[in-house]
Amino acid sequence: MDSRRQILIQKREEASLGGGQTRIDAQHKKGKLTARERIALLMDEGSFCEVGAFVTHRSTDFGMEKQQFLGDGVVTGYGKVNGRTTYVFSQDFTVFGGSLSETHAEKICKIMEMALANGAPIIGMNDSGGARIQEGVVSLGGYADIFYRNVQSSGVIPQLSAIMGPCAGGAVYSPALTDFIFMVENSSYMFVTGPNVVKTVTNEDVSSEDLGGASVHGSKSGVAHMTAPNEVVCIQNLRKLLSYVPQNCEEKPMPLPYHGGNETREVLMDIIPENPNQPYDMKEVIQGIVDADSFFEVHASYAENIVVGFARLAGKSIGIVANQPAFLAGVLDVHSSQKAARFVRFCDAFNIPLLVLEDVPGFLPGTDQEWNAIITNGAKLLYAFSEATVPRITVITRKAYGGAYDVMNSKHIGADMNFAWPTAEIAVMGAKGAAEIIFKREIDSSDDRESAWKEKEKEYGDLFANPYRAAARGFVDEVILPEETRARLIQAFDMLQNKVKNNPKKKHGNIPL
Repeated sequence: MDSRRQILIQKREEASLGGGQTRIDAQHKKGKLTARERIALLMDEGSFCEVGAFVTHRSTDFGMEKQQFLGDGVVTGYGKVNGRTTYVFSQDFTVFGGSLSETHAEKICKIMEMALANGAPIIGMNDSGGARIQEGVVSLGGYADIFYRNVQSSGVIPQLSAIMGPCAGGAVYSPALTDFIFMVENSSYMFVTGPNVVKTVTNEDVSSEDLGGASVHGSKSGVAHMTAPNEVVCIQNLRKLLSYVPQNCEEKPMPLPYHGGNETREVLMDIIPENPNQPYDMKEVIQGIVDADSFFEVHASYAENIVVGFARLAGKSIGIVANQPAFLAGVLDVHSSQKAARFVRFCDAFNIPLLVLEDVPGFLPGTDQEWNAIITNGAKLLYAFSEATVPRITVITRKAYGGAYDVMNSKHIGADMNFAWPTAEIAVMGAKGAAEIIFKREIDSSDDRESAWKEKEKEYGDLFANPYRAAARGFVDEVILPEETRARLIQAFDMLQNKVKNNPKKKHGNIPL
């Protein structure tokens, strides 16, 4: 018995070393953690249970039978994150560069199936050179097996991807199918074709970092939802995001204890400038409404004319979508529409109520927007809100112009409660442009064209540049003072907590992709 016991202990030690101490040291020299160190940071202390530690590959070609490593380049298992069951796979770059083999893929698929069957989140930590070329099509099939399980899990359990190193070729599509992608600055990258292929095909010289690094995907492509300066911060962000979401689509997010008091927030009184064309920071409005230090922004550096993220209101998790007047005046464009639509659909899939803060002058005009399908992309956001069945509340802080008013969770597309501040302007367009169109003849025939224009602008503004016409029609449920906003929202979301709404029975809708 002692010898058998010793064999098990030795195998555990061998598995824990992955590709060996030399390769572990090389990983550390690059400023990167090992697969197991990442899991140890992610999971609550002592909670991780490994599955498949002794799995080895089955390949016999190219002398592969002589190179066997326990675990075959990926650590899989489950444990607790913030006290709740979470499944994880973490690719081990010290074993064949973390390359994906048949058995490597089988381990990932197995843990994904366990997560789906038991209704708990799954986190993938990607650090891989790609498909194991010694296995040919078998490794490619392994990727497809993983992709299929990503799709089956979508909207059922939260799926998070952390890119901790290279993630190239077909490997990028598994993270792309998950809910959120986290990247580490200067040490992780994602691309379908690498710099060498780009050089061959387009004669363009580009580094891995410039082609698919964290800063590129965090600000230009929007592929990365969050970037971090190092792996420790990245993993902390993974843990934090999980604290806002439920275990699966059948549950609601877990609230934190909250003891109410005076919910008046006077800090909101002076945020909106007197000049309707002067920008302000919508994040100040968000901070003034939500629980202290609870706002967790997503896609912070991408499409900055709209702000999305999670927060807590009276201890309960909510999703926030807000126009940002401090960037491009808060207009909707191709990228901001995509960004917001995806976030809305995630929140709706996982029973997270939505708060919309609206100050939108319309859609961004121009050939660039039209040629890049602002029509289709704007429709994505419209579709996402219209389809959502979670509690939905809108607060119009200032401008709500044109079709963008409709799209930003208006009453007409199913919002449950719509509030407006006294500074709200709900109209087809701004007073100046509207006056020029409506009163063009009078203005042109006037002796003092400028004075006539200003007079007509005021006339239109007095009539429409306020929230009361909309309130009279029931399109706005209540006009409130800014400092009352937090209290009204707490009451409204509490009233809506048992909301039940079912969309018409169908296989699925046809969102304008």
